[in-house]
Amino acid sequence: MVNNRYFVEKLSVMSDLQIQKLELLEWMASLQDKSLIEKLVKWKEKHQRISLEQYNAEIEAADAQIDAGDYLTHEEAAKEIRSWREK
Repeated sequence: MVNNRYFVEKLSVMSDLQIQKLELLEWMASLQDKSLIEKLVKWKEKHQRISLEQYNAEIEAADAQIDAGDYLTHEEAAKEIRSWREK
């Protein structure tokens, strides 16, 4: 960890979770493995929460698909899934 008196004093009042996050940041800052960094970025993108605006836009797009008749009924979806098993 960083050898800094201020930092060490702050650690004494931080929670274990905060300490773990700081240790992860320090570790990530020292990474040199490009493939690992790319994997971490992909993981972050996959697990990052979307904004409320993006969520609402996706709901509106789904509603528009349904209104246009672009959906599967439960029976159609079940039939399609069964066809996957036959392949």
